[in-house]
Amino acid sequence: MLPHQENRITIDGIEIALTSPDLFPFHWVGQRDVLDQLLACWLVIHPGDIPLNPRLVGRPGVGKTTLAYAAAKKLEKQVYIFQCTMDTRPEDLLITPVINDKGGIRYVASPLVAAMIQGGVCILDEGNRMSEKSWASLAPLLDARRYIESIVTGLKIYAHEDFRICVTMNEDASTFEVPEYIHSRLQPQIYLDFPEADEEKRILKENLPFVEEQILDYVVAFLQKAHFHQENYSVRDGINIARYAAKRMHALPEKVNREAIMRQAILMVLGQEATIHYS
Repeated sequence: MLPHQENRITIDGIEIALTSPDLFPFHWVGQRDVLDQLLACWLVIHPGDIPLNPRLVGRPGVGKTTLAYAAAKKLEKQVYIFQCTMDTRPEDLLITPVINDKGGIRYVASPLVAAMIQGGVCILDEGNRMSEKSWASLAPLLDARRYIESIVTGLKIYAHEDFRICVTMNEDASTFEVPEYIHSRLQPQIYLDFPEADEEKRILKENLPFVEEQILDYVVAFLQKAHFHQENYSVRDGINIARYAAKRMHALPEKVNREAIMRQAILMVLGQEATIHYS
């Protein structure tokens, strides 16, 4: 189905379909300081100033995407999320030609280009999974020039003055090394670490308000012990453990062995090696 007319724009005679913004019930209940740091990056304090392009770095599941989304919503901006992979091509990042229902070509803007045109926020999620070839297509966007060049359409598209961008990056082995000329454009680095126990409990309650307190306490105790031993188990893992445990307890008779259910939930979600951190 073709996009509605209001979701199209014509630039130099070429019609481009715009991707719709992403809408998620994300709320940031973590550290206020990192939220303030990100918002500061996007400030423009002088006519000669431009916003920064921060990168949010941390282990998988610590809330990097949620933080970026919440910051954008605090500024009342539309949010466009682009999921990066090792297969991401330059045209995927910019404008892609597709066959329409009449056999002709139409052009579809990526979430990144839609955000540029609409003056929204783009979150490049897990950016260090992309290859250098893809990063190279973004070099002029990430400096004072603030434009992209689409080889597919032959267009040069400048970013709206309200456009903002940030990149999330995971600390794990399944990533590429970001080229230095791009790395220097993605500044500053905002690091997200595992939360403290009280903060972890708030995050769990925000995401699982229907799960009883005792289950959440079990999960927080497990996660805190795992963090102490430098395991990469995150709040996201904790949410899955608590959700599964709650479902199991709901499905079983009233007199259940909660300890056994919690251990089983950890085993089913994270594997046998994780159970050593539950006691």
